[in-house]
Amino acid sequence: MAPSHPVDPRQPDTAYLSFWRERHLCTLTTLRPDGSPHVVPVGVTYDPEAGLARVIANKSSAKVGYVLAAGPEGVRVAVCQVDGRRWATLEGRATVSAEPGRVAEAERRYTERYGRVPSPNPARVAIEIELTSALGHG
Repeated sequence: MAPSHPVDPRQPDTAYLSFWRERHLCTLTTLRPDGSPHVVPVGVTYDPEAGLARVIANKSSAKVGYVLAAGPEGVRVAVCQVDGRRWATLEGRATVSAEPGRVAEAERRYTERYGRVPSPNPARVAIEIELTSALGHG
């Protein structure tokens, strides 16, 4: 990655994509009803071909509640990861899916990136972020 710059989230350069394939804890930022940010640690997977970032979550979590509260059109969110001076942010419109195939795909990608299979959870959903922009520095 070059110094801080915008990135096409569907056509990232090799360094940006490589950074998103490394094992890093990330943050997801949503907004509470009062407009204050809710920032939580999550695992994120990045799929530039589909233009999506995915987060697996329990359907009763606050982050899922804030996304669902926005309605079917979704809500703008950001995911970010940092490693020393390197950082990358993906932004877009998040929606929640409980559809088994979509949840399974999110779990598969999580396993691939983080090197462990998520424990079984019948209440798991996938937060899917339709990417609109990306930034990075490194």
